[in-house]
Amino acid sequence: MTHELKDAYRHCEQLASASASSFFWSFRLLPREQRQAMCALYAFSRHTDDLADGDLADGDLATDDLADGDLATDVRRAHLDAWRCELRDALNGNCHSPLWRALHDTTVRFAIPHEYLVAIVDGVAMDLSPPCYDTFDDLNDYCYHVASAVGLACIHIFGFEDDRAEKLAETCGVAFQLTNILRDLCEDAAQGRVYLPRKELADFDCHPNDFRQGEMNAQVRELMHFQIARAERLYDEAASLATLLHPRGRRAFVLMFSTYRTLLAEIKRRDGDVFTRRVRLGSRGKLKAVMAALQFRAPSPAHTDDESKVHSRTRKSRDSRRVAVRQSGN
Repeated sequence: MTHELKDAYRHCEQLASASASSFFWSFRLLPREQRQAMCALYAFSRHTDDLADGDLADGDLATDDLADGDLATDVRRAHLDAWRCELRDALNGNCHSPLWRALHDTTVRFAIPHEYLVAIVDGVAMDLSPPCYDTFDDLNDYCYHVASAVGLACIHIFGFEDDRAEKLAETCGVAFQLTNILRDLCEDAAQGRVYLPRKELADFDCHPNDFRQGEMNAQVRELMHFQIARAERLYDEAASLATLLHPRGRRAFVLMFSTYRTLLAEIKRRDGDVFTRRVRLGSRGKLKAVMAALQFRAPSPAHTDDESKVHSRTRKSRDSRRVAVRQSGN
């Protein structure tokens, strides 16, 4: 690895560390090569998200335009379009910043399909418009882009050889994102953003105004019970992903999984009340997540003749790719 590439990975690790994300601590459970790759992926995802949610740079809008929400959205969309072009260049080896150098090297070393990284950018772009999902299938597509695509990239870094891991990673991403949606229901609604499917709101006789007003009425409580139960089923289904990951990457996944499942458990403990105060794990909750990770026993995934195919990215093919990278001078 060249000094330039080492500096690029160091830059990404600094960005991940400064974010104070609970995910960063799970990265520390990984061997160095995988930890560096996770930091590069996180730095890319974080910066992509900031292009849609962060403050606009000086000069992006004139002072008279600051109140024009549509214009600000157009500027953010243009930034994401430019970022998507930079991503395409970087994936082809044309890297003009430390982040891109580290990300390109990561995709090569761990054979990460480019489509997942493009999907992450597309998912952030989806958030530039007010959410409007009629059914859970519609919401599921959004969850794929903003969460499952990240998870699919992650499992290539963690290591896997069985095709079933990809489907389980998709399911896990939906579980994580649904947990985020439930936790942030009150704050999102205050900004006019309600992600839960319209059909399900109607089925439980709920209205977005109920969330904006912070009303924990009987209808909202039943809706929350329904969503929590759905998320629990998704976690139960995704739990066996741990058995399909290589041991060196499994611990990091289990800690991520336990952190999010503990967050959902806290929402359930409050009987779905995410309005009285924001749901946070705190020190005690984080300790619960760590203990849950240590005690985690993943169920073995069911085997069928169709499901027993081994993934083509075997350990041998991974090693040959890494040798090729090293021989190329990276």
